[in-house]
Amino acid sequence: MIKRIMSIFCALLVICGMFVVSLTDVNAKESDSIQIDGSYLTLQDTSTGYTNGGVVTRGEHLMDGECSITKAGRGRIYVYASTTADHTVDYIATVIYVDRYNQETETWGQIDYWQVEDHNTYFVSTSKSFAVDRGYFYRVHADHVAGMEGEYPYEEATSLTNGIWID
Repeated sequence: MIKRIMSIFCALLVICGMFVVSLTDVNAKESDSIQIDGSYLTLQDTSTGYTNGGVVTRGEHLMDGECSITKAGRGRIYVYASTTADHTVDYIATVIYVDRYNQETETWGQIDYWQVEDHNTYFVSTSKSFAVDRGYFYRVHADHVAGMEGEYPYEEATSLTNGIWID
């Protein structure tokens, strides 16, 4: 009977040990990620950024914003961004930037940008799918702006994704 209890105890100890080792390994991999100018270089298929870091986005007019980048096939990406106001505003806009990581200089370089704006509404969004050079990390960041005419400067916030590898 004691041998059986000891066998069960040892089996549980081995299982718990494997679980602890696997958790430790995951944490080590996450902490080893490379971060360049606010973005981690990842092998994920998609990344989304929100306007919740360091900037108070809940002002009188601007509620929040987001941007995302997604693999859309070999050498293709799909990019999206939106801005939401707390109520109908005179002016609302999203400016979206697409960056490619240069491993030689260890910097991000802008490869594309565009803007969408509207008046007398509370929401604006934009998206685009296009071909990019394979073998690089790409990320997206966006500026989100909302305000009322005559109340300058408009409220503004920024969102940023991690870099995803495009093959």
